[in-house]
Amino acid sequence: MAIVAYDGTAYHGFQTQPNVPTVQDSIEKALTRMHKRSVPIVGSGRTDAGVHARGQVFHFDSPLTLTPTQWVKAMNAQLDEAIRVQQVSAVSEDFHARYHVEQKEYRYFLYRATELDPFQRHYAVRVQPDIHIAKMEEAAQRLLGTHDFTAFSSAKSDVEDKVRTLYRLELVEEGDRVTVVCAGNGFLYNMVRIIVGTLIEIGAGKRALEDIDKALTQQDRRAAGRTAPAHGLFLWKVTYSETLINRGKLTRI
Repeated sequence: MAIVAYDGTAYHGFQTQPNVPTVQDSIEKALTRMHKRSVPIVGSGRTDAGVHARGQVFHFDSPLTLTPTQWVKAMNAQLDEAIRVQQVSAVSEDFHARYHVEQKEYRYFLYRATELDPFQRHYAVRVQPDIHIAKMEEAAQRLLGTHDFTAFSSAKSDVEDKVRTLYRLELVEEGDRVTVVCAGNGFLYNMVRIIVGTLIEIGAGKRALEDIDKALTQQDRRAAGRTAPAHGLFLWKVTYSETLINRGKLTRI
């Protein structure tokens, strides 16, 4: 199992796509050079174009006998500077980076300002200084728990079961920076970005708190707010059972 951080600005998401640069392609090319053969990886999930990660997880199989420190150094030596492997560890041979996820945490960064900050333009989204944080927090509380999040999923999603559980959804203020922390057992396509976009509209007075309840009840994408921009979103942490992680063999990383 490997944990990787990346600046997603120049990439069309994590997952491989034809004819465009992706994070997965970059990692697989690095591993191919190390192994002298193709080495596919399996990620914990996809991220959209422009989305960043602090704690994306992937696994792969390898016959090489390197220590965790050697793996990190060897892989980073082959990768672009926008992609950095943070940690590598051997895991159980039946470990699966996607199917065994127990919890994911995303963080979305906002900053309150009247003008665009050129140094935050790739990593946070500007909102007006007078945005009503207390209303956004109250709206967030209504989304906690287990719901059908159809209204907060992209209309392009082909997933049939749209029931998910949110364990944590809160806003953390640090000066002009506001961080939306969102953790749950799984997320639908664009779910976090639509939740944040809806909270922003509520904080700006463009939607009422009751719109959250209506969106959950109506299960219609049109009942929720806009999809917030990709560049404010970070995949922050992916959590697995310690049992799967701690009984690893060298063949599965």
